[in-house]
This record gives sequence, structure tokens and C-alpha cells, in this order.
Amino acid sequence: MRALVLKEYGRFAVEDVPRPALQPDEVLVRVRACGICGSDVHGMDGSTGRRIPPLIMGHEGAGEIAEAGPAVRGWKPGDRVTFDSTVYCGRCWHCLRGEVNLCDERRVLGVSCAEFRRDGAFAEFVAVPARILHRLPDSLSFEQAAMVEAVSVAVHAVKRTPLGTDPSVAVLGAGMIGSLVIQVLRAAGCRQIIAIDLDGDRLELALRLGATAVARADSPGVAGEVRRFGHGRGVDAAFDVVGLSGTVGTAVGFVRKGGSVTLVGNSEPRADLPLQSVVTRQITLIGTCASAGEYPECLELIASGKVNVTEFISATPSLDEGPGWFDRLHAREKGLMKVILKP
Repeated sequence: MRALVLKEYGRFAVEDVPRPALQPDEVLVRVRACGICGSDVHGMDGSTGRRIPPLIMGHEGAGEIAEAGPAVRGWKPGDRVTFDSTVYCGRCWHCLRGEVNLCDERRVLGVSCAEFRRDGAFAEFVAVPARILHRLPDSLSFEQAAMVEAVSVAVHAVKRTPLGTDPSVAVLGAGMIGSLVIQVLRAAGCRQIIAIDLDGDRLELALRLGATAVARADSPGVAGEVRRFGHGRGVDAAFDVVGLSGTVGTAVGFVRKGGSVTLVGNSEPRADLPLQSVVTRQITLIGTCASAGEYPECLELIASGKVNVTEFISATPSLDEGPGWFDRLHAREKGLMKVILKP
């Protein structure tokens, strides 16, 4: 089969590799679409340490079942599917509590690190356990389905946040994940959402997708704007989708006393925290990681049109064109958001 292989940091090759060998509980998926995640872009240059070459990356995939292992039940060749990016064991303490994203034996497709190695879906075929499969609605394209992992991050973050009745919410970072958080908040009934970003184009997109107000992050009066938006007290909840020391502190300053800050982005391994403000104002800090069983809900949100994912798809090139698109994403080409490769 053909696959896009990270041969060494910064260098890809499209080459013939053996098809994955199936375990009894696995299916072989013929990949029809696979999105390039931001973590893949950081992985190509070695900055994360979690994409040790040689490796086939890719975890945002969708396609058709080509073959099923002998222990697989309920799935057959031809079924249109997507799959969780997390390969969880289903047996550990966390899995039995429904916290599959925290599985003690957690593996991620397309990741190679000190603890494990698992080839991903930038290839004609990928092998995945049947337990992480999800059936696609008939109305959903493979390209739309390849966006479900990103949507699940937003849904999981919103579900972990205590919003209360008619909350005011600030979203710091209006890129793709931030804009998905905004849409999920709207679908959950939130009517007061302010988006904060440095990029004017992103703020315009946030307004189109459901934000009720926007503010420039570099505006001297941004803190006052957010306080006024929160009825003079600050907002009830803030989502930091950036994950820098500065944005964590800013989010804490935006919320009212007794409010909550949900930390979605993790651009830095450490962040300064205004501890006294958190303690004396009784702020709740919430971490959120990947997703935990929200895929069916996310597929329905996309299929129903409540969450628009096509707005973010910048290009759908072939696998052979993958190296060039990785370079463009790594260079942060303006206007590029989600590139979906089609093996």
C-alpha cells in the first residue's frame, strides 16, 4: 500500500509499505480522508518528541472497512466508519468509569514516543480495534467525518464546564478549535459568547459561526470589554484554547468571582498562574484532554448542521501532495486551517 512516511524530522516520502497485519479484534479501514492535525505539524519537526521517525502519522481519519478480524462482531466490509484517535484498552479502572481518554494503556494513532509506537492513517489502509469504530451517518462525507476528532475536543471541553443558566462565556483563541467551541456552546444554548483573538479574519469567522461579540486580544481595553460583556463582573466561564502563560493568566482575569476557566490549549509545557487571584476569587480551573465517548454526538452535530466543519477545510489534496502541504502548514501560511489528505 502507499503511505506518507515521516523518514526523519522535516522529511517525508510517499512509498510502498506492507499493509498492517490484523489482530483478531481489529478491522482494516480503507482510508478515504485523513486530516493533518496541528500536533502532526509539530511532530514533523521533532518539537513534541511524540513523532519519532520513521512513522506513518495521521489520526483524523474516515473510510470504509476492507476486512474484519475473526473476533469482530457487528461490522462488515463496506461499512462507512470513522475511529477514535485514542486506542484505549476498555479494561482498566479509567476505562470502566467511561474515562477512556485517561486509559492507563492509552495509545494514539500515528504517534511514536518512548512508551509506544502506532502507525496512523496517512496511508491507503490503517488497522484499528473495532471498539474505537463509529458508524457514519449516510449524509456525512468522508471529509466531514475526518473533522469529528476536532469537534470532539470542543464537545468534551464544553461538557466538562459548569455553565449554569444563561451564562456569559469568553473564548480565548478563535482558530479552528476555538471556533468549534463557540459552535458547540451555541448548540448547548449559550447566547452570550465573546471571542478574543489577535487576528481580525478569525474574529470575523467567529461572528459568522455564533459569537455574539469579539475583541482584539492586543486592545488596551480588552479586559474592560470582557468585564462589561459579563455584566460588569466578568464572564461566568472562559475557555483558553491557546495554552500560553499569558493566556492562562488573562483567562483567570476575565472571569467573575466564583467563575471557571477551562484549559483546552497546551502550547507550552508550563504556565505561570496568578495563584492568589485563583484562590481569593475562588476560580475553578478545569483541564480537558481529547474526548471520552462523544463521537456519536459529534457526528450528529455535524450531520444536522449545528456544527459547520466545511468552513475550516482549506484543501483536500492527494497523499502524494502531502509533503508540500505539511511544509505550507509548518510555515503558518495565512488562511490555511485544515488540510485533509485523500489516499
